[in-house]
Amino acid sequence: MYHKAYGIIETQAPLHVGASAGEESGNLNLIFRDQFTQTGIIPGSSIRGRFRADMRYKNGNADYWYGKAVNHSKSEGSESDSNSENNTSEGLVKFEYASIVWLPVYCPNQPIVRVSCPALLNRYQKITGKAVTEIKPYSYFGKAASKTLFFNLGFLPLKTQEPTLKDCFPQELEKNPKHLLLVVDDKEISMIHDMALYRQSRVALEPDKKKAKKGAFFDVEALPEGTVMAFPIAMRERYDDKTVEWQQFLQDSQFNQQDKELKELYFGGLESIGFGRTKVFVASHPSNLAQNS
Repeated sequence: MYHKAYGIIETQAPLHVGASAGEESGNLNLIFRDQFTQTGIIPGSSIRGRFRADMRYKNGNADYWYGKAVNHSKSEGSESDSNSENNTSEGLVKFEYASIVWLPVYCPNQPIVRVSCPALLNRYQKITGKAVTEIKPYSYFGKAASKTLFFNLGFLPLKTQEPTLKDCFPQELEKNPKHLLLVVDDKEISMIHDMALYRQSRVALEPDKKKAKKGAFFDVEALPEGTVMAFPIAMRERYDDKTVEWQQFLQDSQFNQQDKELKELYFGGLESIGFGRTKVFVASHPSNLAQNS
């Protein structure tokens, strides 16, 4: 059995989590994307790695929660002992990938609209334990300057004012979202997503002339500042015949849940040039309360 929980991420700077490409694709550093909506994600391994590294630097309980890593210093061919410190162990905490909940998009007459789609909101509802409701495309919540929005790709009509969309915005970030919330069709979110991405060209010059070094010119794309994401967490309920406490994990990870304070963490690459800063909030799944009552 597992204790269910979830995490909320809000980007405070452009966020690039992906892999660099070679010359065959124009040196474009792409972000990871969900295979169905083609929107940006943070892989579970990246989230786990950041959480583990942050805990390891501060209190040394990382091996207990995330498992022991293999010790490469051990000589090859030597016999392994089940009690040896060189053995790996299973982590008590599991992370799935983080998907977009709301993506900020520039719109001239708003000027910022937070956009999502039914598929992404449906996953968010399941992750956070909210009642799964049908969300129709072109529904919206908030004040709109007009019934028609203009994006770079054309005009988009607003149909139905939907107050329940407010419940699909994490209350830990804003109790009353200040920007318009808009739901588009699942088939359209990838186009709007690519339009909203942060892009930057980077170059390294030769030391003695204003000329790019060979292979040192590349483009990078990133999720924009203000993107809201969510990811599921699962934690084993028992380990070595002892109960694993969720509150102990929060304490060791230094998440201040009593004051609902968001923790600052960096994800992805290019941190040294201002990418990757986020605020993170984690919470227990409501189903855990139902099981314990």
